[in-house]
Amino acid sequence: MGQRFSKHRLTAVDSPPSRCFSVSEEVPPYFSSYSSTTESGIIMDSPGDRTRRTSEVKDSSPDSRRPSEVKDSRQDSRRPSIYSTMDAMPHFEFYANATATGRIRRSRPSLETLRKALDNEESAGNISDSGTGSLAVMKKIENGSEENGPVEKTHQPVRFGWVTGVMIRCMLNIWGVILFLRLSWITSQAGIILTWVIILMSVLVTSVTALSISAISTNGRVSSGGAYFMISRTLGPELGGPIGVVFSFANALGCALNTVGFSETVRDLLIEYKAQMVDPVNDVRIIGSITVTVLLLISMAGMEWESKTQILFFMVIMVSFINYFVGTVIPATPKKQSIGFFSYQSDIFLENLFPDWRGPDSGFFQMFAIFFPSAIGILAGANISGDLKEPETAIPRGTLMAIFSTTISYLLISSTVGACMVRDASGNMNDSLALNFTEVCDGLGCSLGWNFTECEQNHDCSYGLANNFQVLIQVSGFGPLIYAGIFAATLSSALAFLVSAPKIFQCLCKDNIYPYIGFFAKGYGKNNEPLRAYVLCYFIALCFILIAELNTIAPLISNFFLCSYALINFSCFHASITNSPGWRPLFRYYSPWIALFGAVISVILMFLLTWWAALLTFGIIIFLFGYVAYKKPEVNWGSSIQASTYNMALSYTLSLAGVEDHVKNYRPQCLVLTGAPIMRPALVDFVGSFTKNVSLMICGDILLGDEKSVMSQHNTTVMVKWLNQRKVRAFYTALKASSLREGTQHLLQTSGLGKLKPNIVVMGFKTNWQEATPHGIDDYINTIYDSFDSNHGVCVLRMMGGLDISDELQTEVNLTFEMGEAIEAEQQNSYATSDIYDTKNTANEQIKTVFQTIQGKNNIDVYWISDDGGLTLLVPYLLTRRKRWRQSKVRVFIIGKQQTMEEDRKEMMNMLQRFRLDVHDVIVMTDSEQPPLAKNTRRFEDLITPFTVNERQLDERTVQQQRKACPWKVTDKEIEALKLKSERKVRLNEIIRKNSKNAALVLVSLPVPQADCPSSLYMAWLDTLSCGLHCPVLLIRGNQQNVMTFYCQ
Repeated sequence: MGQRFSKHRLTAVDSPPSRCFSVSEEVPPYFSSYSSTTESGIIMDSPGDRTRRTSEVKDSSPDSRRPSEVKDSRQDSRRPSIYSTMDAMPHFEFYANATATGRIRRSRPSLETLRKALDNEESAGNISDSGTGSLAVMKKIENGSEENGPVEKTHQPVRFGWVTGVMIRCMLNIWGVILFLRLSWITSQAGIILTWVIILMSVLVTSVTALSISAISTNGRVSSGGAYFMISRTLGPELGGPIGVVFSFANALGCALNTVGFSETVRDLLIEYKAQMVDPVNDVRIIGSITVTVLLLISMAGMEWESKTQILFFMVIMVSFINYFVGTVIPATPKKQSIGFFSYQSDIFLENLFPDWRGPDSGFFQMFAIFFPSAIGILAGANISGDLKEPETAIPRGTLMAIFSTTISYLLISSTVGACMVRDASGNMNDSLALNFTEVCDGLGCSLGWNFTECEQNHDCSYGLANNFQVLIQVSGFGPLIYAGIFAATLSSALAFLVSAPKIFQCLCKDNIYPYIGFFAKGYGKNNEPLRAYVLCYFIALCFILIAELNTIAPLISNFFLCSYALINFSCFHASITNSPGWRPLFRYYSPWIALFGAVISVILMFLLTWWAALLTFGIIIFLFGYVAYKKPEVNWGSSIQASTYNMALSYTLSLAGVEDHVKNYRPQCLVLTGAPIMRPALVDFVGSFTKNVSLMICGDILLGDEKSVMSQHNTTVMVKWLNQRKVRAFYTALKASSLREGTQHLLQTSGLGKLKPNIVVMGFKTNWQEATPHGIDDYINTIYDSFDSNHGVCVLRMMGGLDISDELQTEVNLTFEMGEAIEAEQQNSYATSDIYDTKNTANEQIKTVFQTIQGKNNIDVYWISDDGGLTLLVPYLLTRRKRWRQSKVRVFIIGKQQTMEEDRKEMMNMLQRFRLDVHDVIVMTDSEQPPLAKNTRRFEDLITPFTVNERQLDERTVQQQRKACPWKVTDKEIEALKLKSERKVRLNEIIRKNSKNAALVLVSLPVPQADCPSSLYMAWLDTLSCGLHCPVLLIRGNQQNVMTFYCQ
């Protein structure tokens, strides 16, 4: 219920001996004194210390930081505040994340350090002049460390700007296989108008997503991991983990898609030159396998080589575009006219404006599903966010510029190819028409001098927009340059996907959200390349390359990426509407409602494109989400889910505060005086059994110590972690006080919020009260009195072996409740605080108690001696709703007379039925007024004798003085006046031991003492009522207000 808190331990461990302070986010803060030697252990931001740390900590030098972090602030970083030499001026590194850069960062002094700085400053007066002693010492440190000589320069990782790192990479990904091999075919099917609609719909989704990405990426430092990193840090691991798996897999499929497109082009070339290896399908598989292997080798060579390769591909594509547009204005030769190219013709343009669906799988959404993968490249830059110089500015600028440029190119190519090429052509030079032709001719070709009627009717045309995928090659001025463009576009996209997938998966593996994947988290080289993840993604891509069908792979990728876009947009929307002060994106051109629209339209498109793939995608995400939600990984990323939870809790709490209490909604909200919950697990488990998912439970830890004791946040974290591991839904609050009574008074007044305030105080029975000091007993009993006076119910739990397990944990126990030592002893020597706060092993220690075992069909016996409003009956009912107590039988014992026993029983059964309580039996005790056995009476007298005042041997004045000095003592008159009450409690205990010796739990109405009842006498009553039982005994009393009703309003 309370925990002794000592100043001695604080001085030995927690108190900072001097001024220098530093911290790593990997370990708790530590302090060290100033010294000019290298062994001092000081970590300050002086040049000498930076040099020394470089040899000790990998990548810890300032040079490893990005340019935005590298500042010449040596003097500013050492400047003290004008308030105090210990107080620090604002500095960047106080806010920098040490784990993000791999270096140990400095920390500002804690409040405790500043509060104790006066003594340290006085002691440091010998080494400082005019308040500048700290700077003088720092100079000594700097000079001393610089004597150690220069340190070898470390190799810096390659970082990219927004052009090469984001814009070019995104453009290359968007200019993929669809542009060169499917856009002309989609134009023939959907027509120019609907093709533009398809393009603009895709751009709408990707543009909204790009705005959301821009907002998220500018709301703080973005590390490696791309879309996974953004979603997981915004929505939390529950949604971030599943999308990380799906998005990594989608990027691997994107690599397979573009590799298959490249392989199809090479196969067509081989067929054209009669160099086919096996057959069309197997040729694609062979070429694709070889290609993806080469791409793997390029990727594993490092980001620098990969970036140079991408720039080369970009230049090739630009040349191929120029070649294409030049080809559209060159007059068509008869050879080109035979394959359907006639340069710009208004008739062709008007004919191709409208759709001409062909085949069973043709349709608007089928075409959209095939085209959409061309737009998925917008995340190519964000996926390598860890390799960018300034990801906060590079991602929005580069992504939006890439979308704008590629959209223009898609619109121009679709409209120009639709204005130059007819849908059907035979490729036969003999199909040209003479000036005065007489044969039957039908179609657009007739007006252009060609008769393609026969192949159109037989559906065997080999050329034209609708029949040939290599229209751009036929239109261009020099065909081989288009081949080079296709190779560059497909290979660059495949390479980008092959690089993105492992980096995303590596970030997911490092977060340790899912088991058995940590093997792939390891990185190699200065860029921390995920070589193992490269190999994994290589084999995934290889499996899908073996499908060798572009139109089959494209819809799968569309669903995976649409799902990613939906979550990215929802992340932006959710982070915006939570009104979290931490949501401060530098990118302002976004709207949460537009982001929500992007999320909704992405989900709708998923089902409109391929419904079975959408169901499969959501099934995978739900399964992965369920796993993470069940495991609850120990990560805290400040997600918008946390902000939303806070908003909802605040809103509901405020709305609840204006609602008048009603008996139907009564819930037992418990303030449990557990002390450190680890020390009394049985008490925690018992209360948690009937409050979990039902009502409020607060574990109060009263720290008994002097005023200068400091409560550590680490202690609270350990206790909360222990409660979570035990699956107890409770709050933990620690409070300093000089006594248990004072601490409880503070907790009763301050615990809770609004309607969420305790109405019951639960405490453990003081088992060894006879060995305790009278002050300790008086403090304990007055705590119960104060609870009654504040209109709270009271529950006292007693177990045969006691509740405190400190002996098992080999830690020091709470002196107020268990030791019974003299309180004056704390002034002799300082007590060491229990080591439970400083070890993780104890936090993980989970001792099983009787309340964690299945009780079977054992009885729960309720001795309802006094009507307290129904709390005595409500608690066992709530217990029987739990799985462990579900089969237990509740028996209710009431006091009655022999003559009216049956009527009393029927009356009670009727009332319990109206309360809708499942009670197994009602037993009327008719012998409660009989005198108790002599041996039991003597036991009670032995309990109270040490606390009595012998009035017969003392005068009245002396008796009054002793009563005033020792209010816990009992006079002979009080014993005689309360003799009947005492005997009835002894008799009731005899009845309980007789009827409930095999019960699993016994509940007994707690007597309410009068205000002048001596604490020792009341303690003896509690002991007498609950002694002699092997099962747990709960002495319970409500606040005399109804907690149950049989009315419906």
